Amino acid sequence: MNESIVRTLSGVVYIVLLIGATLLSPESFILLFGIFLLIAITEFCRLANLKKATPVIMGIAGLIIFAPYITTDMYSNLLLNAGALLINIALLFELFKKGPNAPRDTMGKLARLTGYVILPFILIIRLPFLIPSIYTPYIIIGSFILIWTNDTFAYIVGKTMGKTKLFERISPKKTVEGFLGGMVFTILGAYILTRFDIFITPVFNSFLTWIGAAIILVIFGTLGDLVESQLKRKAGVKDSGNIMPGHGGILDRLDSIIFAIPFLFLYYQILTYVS
Repeated sequence: MNESIVRTLSGVVYIVLLIGATLLSPESFILLFGIFLLIAITEFCRLANLKKATPVIMGIAGLIIFAPYITTDMYSNLLLNAGALLINIALLFELFKKGPNAPRDTMGKLARLTGYVILPFILIIRLPFLIPSIYTPYIIIGSFILIWTNDTFAYIVGKTMGKTKLFERISPKKTVEGFLGGMVFTILGAYILTRFDIFITPVFNSFLTWIGAAIILVIFGTLGDLVESQLKRKAGVKDSGNIMPGHGGILDRLDSIIFAIPFLFLYYQILTYVS
């Protein structure tokens, strides 16, 4: 089958599965992202050469994700958020520092696995439950729509108008023009979302709040894509996995959102507790 057709069909299945499970029920949403997490752990362990530790890590993460209830008190959320942000900042230092600086010791790799993969997935799962007794799936769906909008238009604008390299050492195809084009269309996408009542939630309740989300997702989503590209470059692989034909692995599909989510989660918490 033609590669572009395979890629398109795979992408459609992924989008339908993600939106369908998120809308169906809180349980199906948690189950889907719990499965995504376990796959992402396997892929990261392969990239970081932590294969022997994979079963234990998956077991611990599974117990956390598939717990019968989710504690969403402010202090536990802030603690999880701080841990993810700390590792993200460390990864950004590695991204902008030239030379081999990734940790070679097991503990350093496990710290990055925890902060870069496990904690962001937990934050994704907690995000629509931050308001007590209310499940707000359109926060998740809206965030993914904005990520997909940025990816699509950054590629189109970069392909047609891109001349200035954004970060050639890590990703030669990314351009400043593509980044700015993605930003403009993602902000436009945020405006379109607010034209639909289902995306007006108790916290993301205006164009301005969704613009903030769009800017966070574009900036840190782009950085997340670069961070994962660097991880794959150091591991000497093209894709993190092959579970999605034509797209690669779960980390390849979710690299933008898992890196951006700690920043989006903090933004959402601030809006929640000041409103």
